[in-house]
Amino acid sequence: MPKNTYSLVLASQSPRRKELIKSLFIPFKVEPANIDETSRFDEPSKLVEDLSFQKAQAVLSNCSSPSIVVGSDTIVYFEGEVLGKPNTRDEAGAILKRLSGKQHEVYSGVCICTEGMSKTFSVKTKVYFREIPDDLLELYLDTEESMDKAGAYGIQAHALAFIERIEGSYSNVVGLPVDSLLIALQEFLQKLEPSKSEWRSCFVS
Repeated sequence: MPKNTYSLVLASQSPRRKELIKSLFIPFKVEPANIDETSRFDEPSKLVEDLSFQKAQAVLSNCSSPSIVVGSDTIVYFEGEVLGKPNTRDEAGAILKRLSGKQHEVYSGVCICTEGMSKTFSVKTKVYFREIPDDLLELYLDTEESMDKAGAYGIQAHALAFIERIEGSYSNVVGLPVDSLLIALQEFLQKLEPSKSEWRSCFVS
């Protein structure tokens, strides 16, 4: 590997994050983080920042060559409660009925780290659901899209029909705030390698 270059590593097995990070036009590889995903924090922004930091550090510790690791965690927060991934169709339906016609927040934490340096931040998006008709809810549950997603929905697919409006980053709701990540990566690389005029040149495949 040339001097002062890095591998970009996404510390996630989420196919949605993988697709989103492709939009940065930077070569990257995927190394899922193996952590228990528990945190001492309850406040949503601190919770996702802590979990994203844990994920990034866990993967960085196993990197054998110079790497910059991106860890991320996303939660759905509603009426003071974190809504996780449903285990059954009935659980998914119950979650979506709670969200129907109401507003909730989606928080994503992001940690960018390399040896001796890290940057962690979080992004919040407000999501407003319209009232979900019972027939549409049943059709959505039939797709089984809800089963691997926090809050039992994915805005990028059929659940788009539930959305009245959002305030903030769309990609944040999908699972990774790429607009904020792009700015943060650029700032991170400029501090790490100030002599390089083109920050993308720091990354190799």
